[in-house]
Amino acid sequence: MTETARSNRCHIAIFGRRNAGKSSLLNALAGQGVAIVSDVAGTTADTVWKNIELPGIGAAVIGDTAGFDDEGALGVLRVEAARKAVLKCDIAIMLLGDPCDAALEREWHAEIMRQNVPLLLVAGKCDSKGNAERVEYWSGVFGSSVIPFSAVTGEGRDALLDALAKCYRQDDNLDDITYTLVSAGDLVVLVMPQDESAPKGRLIQPQVLTLRNLIDKHCIPLCCAPEELPRLLASLTVPPKLIITDSQIFAEVGKIAPAGTSLTSFSVLMARHKGDIEAFVEGAKVLRMLPPSAKVLIAEACAHVPKNEDIGRVKLPRLLRRKIGEELVIDVVSGNDFPENLKEYSLVIHCGACMFNRRTVMARVRQARAQGVPITNYGIAIAALSGILERVAL
Repeated sequence: MTETARSNRCHIAIFGRRNAGKSSLLNALAGQGVAIVSDVAGTTADTVWKNIELPGIGAAVIGDTAGFDDEGALGVLRVEAARKAVLKCDIAIMLLGDPCDAALEREWHAEIMRQNVPLLLVAGKCDSKGNAERVEYWSGVFGSSVIPFSAVTGEGRDALLDALAKCYRQDDNLDDITYTLVSAGDLVVLVMPQDESAPKGRLIQPQVLTLRNLIDKHCIPLCCAPEELPRLLASLTVPPKLIITDSQIFAEVGKIAPAGTSLTSFSVLMARHKGDIEAFVEGAKVLRMLPPSAKVLIAEACAHVPKNEDIGRVKLPRLLRRKIGEELVIDVVSGNDFPENLKEYSLVIHCGACMFNRRTVMARVRQARAQGVPITNYGIAIAALSGILERVAL
């Protein structure tokens, strides 16, 4: 892989009414025709995401959403797709057209603000020939500055790019996958099973991200399959500072990890990198108190074809039922199919979310918290069920 993974790019989404010029704005920012442009309202059926590089931000992905004034049965689905885009974007752009009653604009402005997403207001189809009243009108509606923009002349593009760069905030602590667990010169062992669930010819994304992070920090990473771990440890003159393993073999690795060596998993590292690790640890405490008749939701980020020994659909449910009881009810969802109503569940267990950006995971954490439902993460849940969570380095 030579490109930054989409899940690690800054997500920027464009919102507005049909035919406001959202697709034209996306094309202008991308510098190429990546979205269909038409004078017919409602051309965009779903959110179209495009990988680009932006000054002051770097690797980003821009989403062109359907108009939030769409109508009809299909229009309802389009608007719902746009609402989901709010949950995953790091920066939102609202493209404003001709002066109107502004009821929808106010509603979407409030929703974006409620999700704590930085928002830029842009008046579209504006150039030096006029349309100053459009900017003045929308500035009055929202009581904040509005950027005039013309996709035809390119006027306002630089101002918008500058504003996007100012909105962008990168948390270095969150970007550092191994956090404070290791530092330069530390020896780190990565245990990576290569079974049928592992993709042929490549490593899974959490392994790639972690390995790159260790190299960037000038650590000394050593990689092996589980069956080679005893021989690798025996060959070392000093024990490793940290062992990072696949969560599925937490217990086995924990038994042979040297005293004084910290232990964690790729999924636990992703819990901090992508979500709220404190909330996940707190949620894992519920596992000790679940009655056999409880109902649990397992959420996968990947919309993949399950393997025979799939962790979310087979291994984790088997471990849960072994520890809690065979009557335990378990629902599994994947991709964007995350239920709005979580109140029927006693616990949500989310995957490491390597295919999601952090904003998406945090939206789900807030949703669960608002409904009073505990939420945890694959790696932390497996460590708790294996009885070694207290030993895991967080």
